[in-house]
Amino acid sequence: MEILRVSTAQDAADALADAAQHGRPLRLRAGGTKSSWGNPVEDVWGVLDLSGLNGVIEHNEGDLTAIVRAGTRLVEAQEVFARAGQMLALDPYPGEGAAATIGGIVATGDSGPLRHRFAAARDLVLGIRFATTDGKVARSGSKVIKNVAGYDLGKLFTGSFGTLGAITEVILRLHPLPRARVTALGRDSDVGRIEAGARALLAKPLELEALDVAWRDGVGEVLARIAGAESEERTRRTVAALEEAGLDTVVAEGDDEAALWERQRASQRSDDGIVVRVSARPAEIGRVLAAARSARAAAVGRVAFGLVWLALPAMDTADAVAAIDHVRARLRPYACVVLDAPESVRAKVDVWHSEHAGAPALMRRVKERFDPRRVCNPGIFVGGI
Repeated sequence: MEILRVSTAQDAADALADAAQHGRPLRLRAGGTKSSWGNPVEDVWGVLDLSGLNGVIEHNEGDLTAIVRAGTRLVEAQEVFARAGQMLALDPYPGEGAAATIGGIVATGDSGPLRHRFAAARDLVLGIRFATTDGKVARSGSKVIKNVAGYDLGKLFTGSFGTLGAITEVILRLHPLPRARVTALGRDSDVGRIEAGARALLAKPLELEALDVAWRDGVGEVLARIAGAESEERTRRTVAALEEAGLDTVVAEGDDEAALWERQRASQRSDDGIVVRVSARPAEIGRVLAAARSARAAAVGRVAFGLVWLALPAMDTADAVAAIDHVRARLRPYACVVLDAPESVRAKVDVWHSEHAGAPALMRRVKERFDPRRVCNPGIFVGGI
């Protein structure tokens, strides 16, 4: 398989145009930390390696914005922003070797616990630059946060899994980096009390930076992160709410606090098992945790969005398919998308749970408009797009 390494946006556009002209479908890749996501991609001619498009092009500290090349590793960009007391409010698991890149995170719509306060990747993207299969480099959006001119292609490309073109640069909205963070943690072995504690915090005006749940080895957790002004008073109120729900509560700071959230992020991925992302209603977070318990799975979730990642242990293909079917049956009618899984498993299940996928006909028309010759990641997305 050919590896096409590019170092400029125009190089990427030229490579895509040449592939389109000769009918050579490509797999788009940078850090490669999510190469197991989506439908198995077969019959590609080569890989378009975007990791050479790296570096922070522009950091506008006063405006809290930045322009970053798509192949830049998230951890490297965060180091640059932190020197100015700022951060990109995206914190998905960075993958082995912290190789996850800005472009890959945006292209897959990945996120972490900070989504509770700062929303999803699409809400932090002010604009993009991208290479097309007709050999052009196009732009959408600007460095100005309040801008409504033209089509917002940044949101269209976010979560498109590289099926529309190659993202080469991203304009990002930044936020101040908190000086300190504290996490109130409530534990119990009863799913009902975990749900009660999570919903109690969700209903209170605590302005939490993150609000997660977890289920591991028969024990559930509610994790509430407090940052910013009046943190002592908000921590006291958070702990009181968890105790009122009947949970055993502790407060973590410093390295212990950071380790809690690192574990949450890491639990969204699996090297050898299976991860299923469930999109439920926040009011049914307890039902999802109960399904995890039934399937002997670990789980982490964002309470405010009803998003839960279930990590099933490694098993043979037949048992894995049966376990996924079991989870989907218990959680009907919610979408249960398979993320990490061996290719043998992904080949035998509907990865995207397509009956809940929205409007594939519309997405096919979008694909036809941007990539009529199906060069970019063909077949990886919903409905084989």
